[in-house]
Amino acid sequence: MINRVRDLMRSGVIKKTEKPIWYDVYEVFPPKCQPLYVKPFTRSRVKKPDPVPEIFYTEDKIRANFYDQYGMGLRPFDLSKSNFVSTSQRFVDKYAELNSQYGMDDCALFEETAKALLAEGVILRRRGATTVSAESKNPVLELKLTAMLTEEPSVDDDSKQMPEEHTKHTHTS
Repeated sequence: MINRVRDLMRSGVIKKTEKPIWYDVYEVFPPKCQPLYVKPFTRSRVKKPDPVPEIFYTEDKIRANFYDQYGMGLRPFDLSKSNFVSTSQRFVDKYAELNSQYGMDDCALFEETAKALLAEGVILRRRGATTVSAESKNPVLELKLTAMLTEEPSVDDDSKQMPEEHTKHTHTS
């Protein structure tokens, strides 16, 4: 510290009239050994297990499965309304209700919850699934394809018919 103040005074940054009070005392009675601050060494300890365990509620697991299956949905949350209930919260509530009534296994209960919400008018779209309306399918094309597949002879039938046709052509010529 003394070296820094002395250098600042020599360069003119600190004027002699503005020098610290302790500076003259320090020059008259310098310490026997230069003060040196050394940060104490601390041993790196083995990481102790966290005394607070992670907390997972069953609702968290249900909600995580919901978001894995159905994603965030098409519309954003409307947090401006105090009575707004998200689709995932409706799913969790219905899941808990059905679980208390029937007590099924998780997978079956998950599917039944989705069906119950669909019956209530809540539309859930699986993540990555394309939505196709019934009107976009053309029944005429479906019938033509079905008819073509039923009328087309198999490969074995073709191989049997070829020699017969071939023999007919050779005899008529």
